[in-house]
Amino acid sequence: MLKKPPLSLYIHVPWCNRKCPYCDFNSHESNSPLPEKEYIAALYSDFLYELSKLPDQRVELQSIFIGGGTPSLFRGDSYRFLLSSIKDHLNFSENIEITLEANPGSSDVKKFSSYREAGINRLSLGIQSFDDKKLQKLGRIHDKQQSIDAIRIAKQAGFKNFNLDLMHGLPEQKTEEALDDLQTAIDTTPNHISWYQLTIEPNTVFYSHTPILPSDGELIDIQEQGNALLEANGYKQYEVSAFAIGGKTSLHNRNYWSFGDYIGIGAGAHGKLTLVNEQRIFRTRKVRQPDQYITRKKNRDAEIKEVSPEERALEFLMNALRFKAGFSQELFEKRTGVAFSDISQKVQTQIDKGLMYKNLTDKGQFYSTTKKGYRFLNSVLEEFL
Repeated sequence: MLKKPPLSLYIHVPWCNRKCPYCDFNSHESNSPLPEKEYIAALYSDFLYELSKLPDQRVELQSIFIGGGTPSLFRGDSYRFLLSSIKDHLNFSENIEITLEANPGSSDVKKFSSYREAGINRLSLGIQSFDDKKLQKLGRIHDKQQSIDAIRIAKQAGFKNFNLDLMHGLPEQKTEEALDDLQTAIDTTPNHISWYQLTIEPNTVFYSHTPILPSDGELIDIQEQGNALLEANGYKQYEVSAFAIGGKTSLHNRNYWSFGDYIGIGAGAHGKLTLVNEQRIFRTRKVRQPDQYITRKKNRDAEIKEVSPEERALEFLMNALRFKAGFSQELFEKRTGVAFSDISQKVQTQIDKGLMYKNLTDKGQFYSTTKKGYRFLNSVLEEFL
């Protein structure tokens, strides 16, 4: 039976200074002054519309994530107004995590103090690499020194919790170059590092003009040595590409990967809502074009789709198996409304293949992937299709 999951909020800001050749997110290059005031007003209107769908408005928000695009193109005052308006309608949990994605460029870092004053308590800096030549190939508009400066300024602004986004498997990247990037990131002492492999996605420049990438053998070497370097420096891997020190895991991502609920507002934003009384789950998607999102009144949905019980089980596993700790039978049943017995035979098949195992913890029995299963996660998930 479905039980009420935690609730988060995702806010999408779709503009950026330049579209990166690897990016397949809903982002639009900004060549003119942004309609910031109008977009913030549309976000608030959309939030109120989404709020009306909640069966219980007394629920607390556990986290807020402002992503893009480049949300740091907007001023702190805009976020102060939006966050305070949202708080007028939904309670914030005592330890709410409010994250904003930021560009390390010089014009953006000047706003860091105003973001902290607006109530944002976590930054996620899109570093991607500390190698200037690699940054140019990735189409990034900042350089290594600007990244170092941005981290320093974030600390000075009072951000004690911040993440660095870093990619590996970059065009023509050698193992030692990837490890140098990682060591530079570690030396700046972030609480959290998202270290993920560059993937070539459809509808991107890199898909049409694919650069020379490291071989599979080199990618494995980078991954294994990089994971060892992070672990040696106290960063514990808790998800496929997420590493934290001092227990500073991302609350927002943990809720997302645990099949929790989240309101999605902003052009192209996705959301998920569980209606416990009806034992149903819905996914929502907003219209993608910013001008259309701004001009629409009240309903900005592009799609509302019910998630069937069969789909729920697979979607849960696609997220939960990304966790090193895995998942419990209780969590599976509470979040999906599906009996664990429906997948137990397939889980046992993966255990027999050495791709999953039963992990007895102080919180009960969990089902996790083995080291081999973690490496070949897509193959594990295919068993549940």
